[in-house]
Amino acid sequence: MGILEGEVLKMSKRQDYLSWDEYFMGIAFLSGMRSKDPSTQVGACIIDEDKKIIGIGYNGFPQGSSDDEMPWDREGDFLETKYPYVVHAELNAILNSIKSLKNCIIYVTHFPCNECAKAIVQVGIKKVVYFSDKHKSLDSTKASRKILENAQVEMVHLEVEKEEISIRFKD
Repeated sequence: MGILEGEVLKMSKRQDYLSWDEYFMGIAFLSGMRSKDPSTQVGACIIDEDKKIIGIGYNGFPQGSSDDEMPWDREGDFLETKYPYVVHAELNAILNSIKSLKNCIIYVTHFPCNECAKAIVQVGIKKVVYFSDKHKSLDSTKASRKILENAQVEMVHLEVEKEEISIRFKD
């Protein structure tokens, strides 16, 4: 929309642009779409103090592992399930980071588990912004919260106004 002043059309900025939180959480969700896990797709995006993306990850098997040969099951004998083999999105983002993570922020689609919380604290991330907290009643999630609180890592449950972000690959 513009305002006509004399013969010059003054434009005003677009009003429906993404907030920084929506943008980085959107990147986390987009990263999660790379996961081949049939039941849960988790994504993570780490940014530095300058709002630069320095690490991205999603849940999947370790690099070099064939995801056609590894189990995707959620139940059964432990060694026949995905759990002992999958690298979580947060840890992948940490391992994929391109510089120090001290004082960084991690955006995650799901609240981190206790193992990821330990890694988050250990590398110096100071803020966790998460979307889903559907496992908050689990002991592992309670432990995660305790780990993060004890290390004074800020935790923010992101609530967004937009219901979806659409990406089109056509003009």
